[in-house]
Amino acid sequence: MAKERKVFVCSNCGYQSSSYLGKCPECSSWGTMEEKVTAASSSTSAKRSEPIKQTAKPISQIEYSESHRLDLKDVELNRVLGGGLVAGSVVLIGGEPGIGKSTLLLQVALNCQSSKILYVSGEESLEQIKLRQLRMKISSDTCLVLASTDVDSVIDTAKEILPNMIVIDSIQTMTSKEVDSFAGSITQVRSCADKLIDFAKYYNIPILLVGHITKDGTLAGPKILEHMVDTVLQFEGDKNYGYRILRSIKNRFGSTNEIGIYEMSSFGLIAVDNPSKVLLSQREESLSGVSICATLEGRRTILIETQALVSPTYYSSPQRVSNGFDIRRLNMLLAVLEKKAGVKVSNKDVFLNIAGGLRVNDPAIDLSVLTSIISSHQDISVNDKYCFAAEVGLSGEIRPVPYIDRRISEAQAMGFEKIFLSKYNKDGLFEKYKIQPVFISSVNDLIEALVK
Repeated sequence: MAKERKVFVCSNCGYQSSSYLGKCPECSSWGTMEEKVTAASSSTSAKRSEPIKQTAKPISQIEYSESHRLDLKDVELNRVLGGGLVAGSVVLIGGEPGIGKSTLLLQVALNCQSSKILYVSGEESLEQIKLRQLRMKISSDTCLVLASTDVDSVIDTAKEILPNMIVIDSIQTMTSKEVDSFAGSITQVRSCADKLIDFAKYYNIPILLVGHITKDGTLAGPKILEHMVDTVLQFEGDKNYGYRILRSIKNRFGSTNEIGIYEMSSFGLIAVDNPSKVLLSQREESLSGVSICATLEGRRTILIETQALVSPTYYSSPQRVSNGFDIRRLNMLLAVLEKKAGVKVSNKDVFLNIAGGLRVNDPAIDLSVLTSIISSHQDISVNDKYCFAAEVGLSGEIRPVPYIDRRISEAQAMGFEKIFLSKYNKDGLFEKYKIQPVFISSVNDLIEALVK
């Protein structure tokens, strides 16, 4: 007969202990150990099943077939996934509340007219989903909607329907009767995800999971969830702006250097084919504090606008405000500018903004940031046909950046006349371009080029 066994499980990380602990030794959380009762087989009556014997094969003798990818009828999402959704794969999509995760997946489910899609919502009723479908103005007879939070019921329904794809919105709302815990807890999320992944692999049906994030911006739930799934996508963007970035963090079937860009509209998300054209503002006159950078987001080259405002401070310590750019790197660049170029900004407020609500981590934006700051400090305008792409070192040197040919080609296609680069990128150019490259070696060279 099976005997009951009491264990204590941490509700934060899932750590198990045979006795109660005030502090979890795994995640160092206090008061998170909860008592659970599990059934354990008696050692006298239970018989261990023999493990299945596996045979090792030379890798050259392993048979394989090309993975079938499902076309999601979304250019940006297909690009991020590596060409489409692989059969039997599990994709986790995370992002802030209201960023557009549910909108994106419902839109994909409605657009896949040639495939049977099961859309499972644990957060909205059928009427609420219908209202969003009417707002999108997309009709579909192949999208089946189910409002349920019971993962076992969802799997039973999927076995009857056998759809081409399943959408779960969201994994934090799913519960399993086998786990005595509330929805969204570590044990519930791990148990429900494990069942869904087993179903996806056995029936070769891809599943898209929506995941919540914590206040720190990381995916909620156990970290093992990200290891269990095949692909992890992050939906980013400022809710006050209309643009969203879908970034690949993990992808077993494609590159992690791909991004998709969308524009939020009143009837859904619109894929942006040419982000440079959309993100660059149209100005009738040249303004101070504005410059253009050729940056890389994933493997896509995007021209973005860097805006800076330098003004006298009225406080004991000057303000440093940055939107879309690392504030610590901004302070570093300001120190380089004052130390190596003699531009006094220690008594000035500096405000920096990346237009469009994007967040840029490409080091090539350094030169554009310095250009905008110098332009605002000197109150001189930068030619709107100039573009910048280089990293700035601590000694004031202008450092080279990779993929320079892509940056030059994008700037040339957008009608720019000059692009400022590091002189160390000169040897890496093998083509002749209509756009004129300007090679500089230090911050002082940049200032001379701007003020002359």
